[in-house]
Amino acid sequence: MSQSLAERPTRTRSTVFPVLGAISFCHFLNDTMQSLLPALYPILKGSFALDFGQIGFLTLVYQITASLLQPLVGLVSDRKPRPYSLPVGMGFTLMGLVTLAFAPSYLLLVCGAALLGIGSSVFHPESSRIARLASGGAHGLAQSVFQVGGNFGTAMGPLLAAYFVLPRGRESLAWFALAALGGMALLGILGRWYEQTSRTQAGKPSLTVLHAHLSRVQVGKALLILIALVFSKYFYLASITSYYTFYLMHHFGLPVRTAQTYLFVFLAATAAGTIIGGPVGDRIGRKLVIWVSILGVLPFTLMLPYAGLNATIALSILIGLILSSAFSAIVVYAQELMPGRVGTVAGLFFGFSFGMGGLGAAVLGELADHTSIEFVYHVCAYLPAIGLLTAFLPNLRDIKTADTAPSPKT
Repeated sequence: MSQSLAERPTRTRSTVFPVLGAISFCHFLNDTMQSLLPALYPILKGSFALDFGQIGFLTLVYQITASLLQPLVGLVSDRKPRPYSLPVGMGFTLMGLVTLAFAPSYLLLVCGAALLGIGSSVFHPESSRIARLASGGAHGLAQSVFQVGGNFGTAMGPLLAAYFVLPRGRESLAWFALAALGGMALLGILGRWYEQTSRTQAGKPSLTVLHAHLSRVQVGKALLILIALVFSKYFYLASITSYYTFYLMHHFGLPVRTAQTYLFVFLAATAAGTIIGGPVGDRIGRKLVIWVSILGVLPFTLMLPYAGLNATIALSILIGLILSSAFSAIVVYAQELMPGRVGTVAGLFFGFSFGMGGLGAAVLGELADHTSIEFVYHVCAYLPAIGLLTAFLPNLRDIKTADTAPSPKT
């Protein structure tokens, strides 16, 4: 399937790779610190005598906090961008880490998880806008570069927990406050570039994507399908990020450190796969990437509950590589459906993904308590079948025209 000339990205300026690299690195720092929460679950389970339901509730609080606030932050930033809100968001992440490091009770652990969620809700919409502003028209590439930083950060969580936090104790989380301070300084510099670039481009012609063949109802239906696809992706991922270590420990008798290392392998595969979806979508069309990414993992998820240890690791790598390529394509596809709503779309889809991850962790934790951790993976194996809904997404026939609308004021 090839993309027509009209569907390919039209560039009015070159891609600003130093800015893309910097915002991706900040995404790496942000998600590294936030991924320490699920990576700590085996430690917290023993220290506070938590059951799977309580672990799932921690994830629910963290991700629902981010889910509810991110669309609101995106909507506000579309009306009036706030470049210097990014360091503030990472400041909330810093406070969340310190709270988790020294919390004497489960209630304060919940408060720490909520602070992490607030930090995420502020960070993602505005940083996604910076990535698009630096894209030079290669929106899929920019979204993938931005997203891959976050995915590598998520992958680092279990590795840092296994080899740094576990030997030194939960209080060692406080050392990551130094990384947060460095991220806040870099985000301040990026905020200045964002503000200056927005002023320079104010009043200049910009590209607007028109979909004259799509009605408002068709756009709404397409968004609902995309949301269903995000649900299938992140509900399945919740079974891995929150419970994969427990599955490996219970099903194969692995020690905590080895199980955490295998979780890192899966998350590293998702990070590597992320970089594929955006640029490939720029070339061949985002709908095809979404098709392959969601539905393509179904045979592997169906096999995983019946596999031995080595096959389980291999299948998890394939699942991570294929499934992770969808999100960048989904976000950019949605931004093309709703031109001029970059922050709103980013906030909606990042927020919904966090919410589904949190809800999935809570529901699957209760399911594991009442059945078994193995049963969770038998049920979740069928979630990628929701990818069949991709057939009902419209084929975007993009018409890119010059538009004299000014850029949002800073």
